[in-house]
Amino acid sequence: MTTASRRWFGGRDESRRADAQAAKDAAAAAFYELDSAQRDLRISIETIAAADGSPAGRQASEGFAALGQRIDQVSHVYIEAVDAHDLDRVDLEASAASRAREELTRAREELVRVKGELDQFAQGLQPLLDKAETQLARVAPARERAKAALLAASDALDAVRAKGMRADDLAARLAALAPELTKMNEGAGRHGVQETVQRADRILRDAEGVRAEAARLPERAAEIDRRLVSLRTRAQALRNRADRVDPVLSELRRRFSAACWQDLQHVPDEAVRDVAQAEDRLLEASRARDEQRWADVGVLIDAVRDALEATDEAVSAAQDRLTRLEDVARNPRAEVDKTRFAIRDAQRLAMAGRSVPDPRHARPLDDAVARVDRALAALEGRHPDYWAFLLEMQDVREAVHRVVSGIRAERGQG
Repeated sequence: MTTASRRWFGGRDESRRADAQAAKDAAAAAFYELDSAQRDLRISIETIAAADGSPAGRQASEGFAALGQRIDQVSHVYIEAVDAHDLDRVDLEASAASRAREELTRAREELVRVKGELDQFAQGLQPLLDKAETQLARVAPARERAKAALLAASDALDAVRAKGMRADDLAARLAALAPELTKMNEGAGRHGVQETVQRADRILRDAEGVRAEAARLPERAAEIDRRLVSLRTRAQALRNRADRVDPVLSELRRRFSAACWQDLQHVPDEAVRDVAQAEDRLLEASRARDEQRWADVGVLIDAVRDALEATDEAVSAAQDRLTRLEDVARNPRAEVDKTRFAIRDAQRLAMAGRSVPDPRHARPLDDAVARVDRALAALEGRHPDYWAFLLEMQDVREAVHRVVSGIRAERGQG
């Protein structure tokens, strides 16, 4: 009887131990399912946080943090329940096994409940996650394009250096992109999608600029060499032309009054001086070119070109003056006729559609007629100032042109 009772009680203890072990296994499965779901959701939250800085994105992170606290609580209860009961003890009592089963079952139920909340929360995040994943899909292509542009720029620099060009300024510009590259590689998780894509675009644009300039560098150097040769030739030609200004001035002095040539007396000396200065700058430009200081070369070449153009105008002015004075001395009526034609044309326009001219138009045109008559009369003296006459005719025509422009503007507005 005693032996049978022991077997009966021993069988019941084993059954309760088995039930407790089953509850433990079920709780462990629920724990790992919750932990796995939490880890998956954490990745989704990080994706949303990287791509979405909106209030909805921030609320998702806050909601996940709150769920995390509840997960920690139920996980702690589960771990305590597991640690509190050694189901492998030989002397485990039936009552202890029953308590273990009850506690582990409650822990599993809480784990399952929170897992349900987590699943529901994840389902609600799906629209945000879809949008974030779409945004993140832009990052990798943008980053790859930027890296490809950097590689192309580096290869272009190597190519021009192989041709003996230092391209130090381009190398410095490329090196300056290193901090931006580091931040781009840190990714959207740290800097956000928009900032990462924008950074990649800037790297792409700047690297492409370096590559393009490096590719143009040999042709740019050849073009600079051609311009230097051309400017040297032009400077020499101007020096030769400046030497011929004195005979032109002598002719002006001999044939015309002082008022016709006094403003040109400084031209020969200034031309020689300006050409000499231009040649000095050309030497500076040549040294800068040899040192491959391309920006300095460009500035110096532009300065030389402007100086030579100004000198060219000054040297040409003497010969132009002589030619115009000879023409007007032979036939002053030609200049008068050209001016009077402009006045008559303006008068016809002023009278178009009117029986009486507008005083605003008639007065300046009448003044123009009187000015022509006075200028022509001034040529009757012993030493006429033909240059003043030419300037007066030009000024009269400009005054008439202003009247014509005013009439047309008024009628156009009407």
